[in-house]
Amino acid sequence: MNWTPGRIKGFITSVLRGGYRRWPPKFEVLNAAKVGKQTNKKTNREAMHYLCASCQGTFPAKEVQVDHIAPVVADTFINWDTFIERLFCEADNLQVLCTECHKKKSLQEKQKRTKK
Repeated sequence: MNWTPGRIKGFITSVLRGGYRRWPPKFEVLNAAKVGKQTNKKTNREAMHYLCASCQGTFPAKEVQVDHIAPVVADTFINWDTFIERLFCEADNLQVLCTECHKKKSLQEKQKRTKK
């Protein structure tokens, strides 16, 4: 196998994030953010909506993401044990954000990491 260290790291990160999709605390946080069924403005259909922890708007499931309050990679990658511990955290370090708020927060975190 002739993978570079970066490719190996990307592959392992992808596999771990795939497992995170089924992490029970993620669903605890989603359930706590439910505000009930509302009409989806884009489709005009009834859909479960969730409260964004940042802008306080309500959004259907396709427009929200579960975000780590404390980033998985804060300043720099430390080691795999730390990455896994931070990725598979408890519900108190997770929040539901709408797609736009999540993009903004992720961009701010990325800019903070690249400045160092």
